[in-house]
Amino acid sequence: MAGWTQHSGHALILDIDNIDTDQLIPARFMSVPRSDGYGEYLLHDMRRDKTGALRSDFPLNQSPSATVLVSGRNFGTGSSREAAVYALVDAGICTVIAPSFADIFAGNAVNNGLLPACLSTDDIVLLCQALQSADGRIEISLASNELKCGLHTFSFELDDTWRTKLRNGWDDIDLTVKYSDEIESYRSARKSTAPWAWAR
Repeated sequence: MAGWTQHSGHALILDIDNIDTDQLIPARFMSVPRSDGYGEYLLHDMRRDKTGALRSDFPLNQSPSATVLVSGRNFGTGSSREAAVYALVDAGICTVIAPSFADIFAGNAVNNGLLPACLSTDDIVLLCQALQSADGRIEISLASNELKCGLHTFSFELDDTWRTKLRNGWDDIDLTVKYSDEIESYRSARKSTAPWAWAR
C-alpha cells in the first residue's frame, strides 16, 4: 500500500447521515475475492434503481472520478467489515470528510490508506459551498492537517500514529515492525533477567 502526504483532486458531496457499512458494500458481495476489487460495489444499492440501472441523479454516478467524499455524521456505522473501506479505496476514494465516524470504521480506514477527516457540521456546510464554487477541487495536507478549497482553509485533527501510518502506507503490523530493534532489545534483556520465563 502506497503512502501519501498531499492530495489534490475532486470531491463529491453525499449529504446523508448514518451511512453504514452494509450500504457501503452490501453483504451479498462479501464472497467476491479481494483481488477482484470492490470498487464497483461501493454504495451499490443506493446508486441503482429497482431495475439495477445506475441512477443519473446519484452524486457518485455523476462524479465517478472523485477521490474525496464529503458526507454526513456517523459515517461507517454498523458492522466492523473492513470491506467497506476496501470498496471506497478500490473506487479511488482517498479521503472521507464527515462530522463524525464510527470508531472501527475509522481505524480500518487508516490501516488501508484512507483518511477519515472530521470537520464540524458548520465547516462541512462552508466546505460544500466552497466546493460548488471551486468546481469540486480540493487539496489535502497530512503535514499541516488542512483541507483547502478555493479561498477557504479548514483544519482537522489527526492522531500522530494515524499520520505515520497514512504517510508510510502502513497498517498495524507495519507499525509494529518499525520497532523491531526495540522489541528484540527488550526480549534479550528480559531473557537475562527472567530466564525462568523461557522454555528450555
